[in-house]
Amino acid sequence: MPAPRFLVVLDADSTLIRNEVIELLADEAGRGAEVAAATEAAMRGEVDFAASLRSRVAALEGVPVSAFARVLARIEPTPGVRELLSAVHDRGGRVGVVSGGFHEILDTIAPALGVDVWRANRLGVRDGSLTGLVDGEIVDAAAKAASLREWAAADGIPISRTIAIGDGANDVKMMDAAGLGLAFNAKPTVRAQADLVVGPVDLREVIALLP
Repeated sequence: MPAPRFLVVLDADSTLIRNEVIELLADEAGRGAEVAAATEAAMRGEVDFAASLRSRVAALEGVPVSAFARVLARIEPTPGVRELLSAVHDRGGRVGVVSGGFHEILDTIAPALGVDVWRANRLGVRDGSLTGLVDGEIVDAAAKAASLREWAAADGIPISRTIAIGDGANDVKMMDAAGLGLAFNAKPTVRAQADLVVGPVDLREVIALLP
């Protein structure tokens, strides 16, 4: 099998999918509005991402793991995502997703959409319920950029042939690290720092930019 020609790395929440998973999980705890406001502030870059994530995950304490199935049922793939991933693969590329969200959801969504490699946070679980803690190191802006570099290096892909797509402040380092950084469905501060801005919320718009 020939080596991949290029690499496309997407954020998950509000990029690969329309939803913010942590808000769906918070709905299960009756704290959806509170967590949504905190998520918005983090995506605008107004607060430290890791600290914000820890405080939002704390609001999930006691949510049963059975809630994951209900959350998965509410997930909406972003328009055009399947067409984009098919186009990447047809042209000999590889698709990665790196997320400040959670493996517990992404481990189902990513392979179903055809993602090749993915990385996210893990939620602490005890006795069938969430502990309100993140298990392991947090996937923050630096980890996202590092993942793009690691995946490219593992496949022998030059950084110049990488594309990063994201919407929030914690995607900017990844976008800066890539050969091409695309702001998609993005906050104003992210659009201002991107190489290009994709206007419509339709990932098919990216296909014309593939190598």
